[in-house]
Amino acid sequence: MANPHAEETVELFERHRSGLLRYLLSFGLTVEDGEEIVQEVFLALFGHLRRGKPRANLDGWVFRVAHNLALKKRTLLRRETAADAQERVDAALDPEALMEAVQRQDRLLAVMRVLPETDRLCLALRAEGLRYREIAGVLGISLGGVANSLERSLTRLARADRRAYAVR
Repeated sequence: MANPHAEETVELFERHRSGLLRYLLSFGLTVEDGEEIVQEVFLALFGHLRRGKPRANLDGWVFRVAHNLALKKRTLLRRETAADAQERVDAALDPEALMEAVQRQDRLLAVMRVLPETDRLCLALRAEGLRYREIAGVLGISLGGVANSLERSLTRLARADRRAYAVR
């Protein structure tokens, strides 16, 4: 006897594979990364069905899971790219400039740590490339709240950076 969960998963895979891949490529992912995420989505779907979880709107479910995995993958890729770029910059700096850069980074991180949680989260999500509307949706706050939070955070960071240079 065939596994009904496997049959349903295969049917949904055949129906949505190409559309999901196109959607994932719109995130700027490579075809290989997109294919990997599609596989993860349908493995998750099989587990979802096997555990007897709700079957309502499985078409929407697969796109939502793909969306979330794409955001995670894009974030990971950006962090890797930023880390690679920072390593190249660090290698090019002389020891004095490197020490200055480390001290500046420490100052800015100290300011980040004392920001209110909402301000810190808004800034982190914006740094990950999310738009104001997306940040508002993730955090459950208004667009104006996002704008005010980011303005406060950036003002504090700029002020801390200016003060450090004024001391010299």
